[in-house]
Amino acid sequence: MARLTSGGARDTRIVAEECPVALVYDGTTIAVLMASPADLTDLARGFSLTEGIIGDIGEIEELTVVPGPDGIELRLWLRPDAGRQLKERRRQLVGPTGCGLCGIDSLREASRAVRSVEHPTGLSPEQIGTAIAALTGAQSLNHATHATHAAGFFQPDSMSMTVREDVGRHNALDKLAGALAVEGLSGRTGAVILTSRISVELVQKTAAIGAGVVVGMSAPTALAIRTAQASGITVVGIARGNEFEIFSHPARVCRHGARDRVQLQSEWPLAGRGRAC
Repeated sequence: MARLTSGGARDTRIVAEECPVALVYDGTTIAVLMASPADLTDLARGFSLTEGIIGDIGEIEELTVVPGPDGIELRLWLRPDAGRQLKERRRQLVGPTGCGLCGIDSLREASRAVRSVEHPTGLSPEQIGTAIAALTGAQSLNHATHATHAAGFFQPDSMSMTVREDVGRHNALDKLAGALAVEGLSGRTGAVILTSRISVELVQKTAAIGAGVVVGMSAPTALAIRTAQASGITVVGIARGNEFEIFSHPARVCRHGARDRVQLQSEWPLAGRGRAC
């Protein structure tokens, strides 16, 4: 795109694209998002999983991407049982970029309980620094545009990182969830790494993925911390290189042995902050 610099020079810049993306289930539009038009099948599958529309991607019978003059439709046809359950929920999620709660039909649904994460993988302080560096290096779209978020899944055993980017932080995490489902990767084997602040919706989606650790480059909200504490998720915020703060379940980020981890966990307050143990 053409641009004019502060010094008066005419130049061009690569800018991020966004467009309306409608998620259409069994012929009915359930959500409209403003999203980056890439990895859209991952977005459709991941949104369906993290919002509880399906429990497994095998419940999707058909998925097609249909561009149109006003945006893009992601048309999903569900297996009969999943389709009936969706109709019973009577939810409609319609919102702008980055909005994960607009349009839901009750305040209770906004703060819905999330399932507890069982037997998740933890990270060492050194691995957190490695994961942040890996996510930063993998943001090809943001390197070009300086306008997108990224969500990564870091597996400490293999030191591998799966990354998805989008103009919306919720969309980036949903794309990641879809990619993991297609690859058959269990959320229990790694940690979610985010470029954004950690809001309650991102904790809820992390729980749906099954990861026990979420690391953000910015800070978490208070509700996100309370939700993570209740669901057994470790929240690590303000992660910049090897510096970070732990806000819930710190025993999964520890250099010490199992006995020390148990003792530290029992002494930790319901919501707190600190460095790695």
